[in-house]
Amino acid sequence: MKIALLTLLGLALGTLGGAALGIGAGLAWVQIFKTTSFEGYSGMLVFFTFMPLGAAIGGIGGALLFGIIAVRDAEIAIERQPLRGHDR
Repeated sequence: MKIALLTLLGLALGTLGGAALGIGAGLAWVQIFKTTSFEGYSGMLVFFTFMPLGAAIGGIGGALLFGIIAVRDAEIAIERQPLRGHDR
């Protein structure tokens, strides 16, 4: 259950972060390549192309990252041995 919840959290956070990075990349694209702003073309390019791509890539990446971290933590927790006191 912990793994599934952390994966969903990674999906949500990755989607938000990826969308924000997608907007930034789209704005940079518009500035670098001098995309025309005729009838809002540059805005539509950013918000209908770069933002969804960034959100999708970020969501998948965040879910994978948090899922892998959760699985590794679960494996470590199962394999831990109780600490023994040192004999003096």
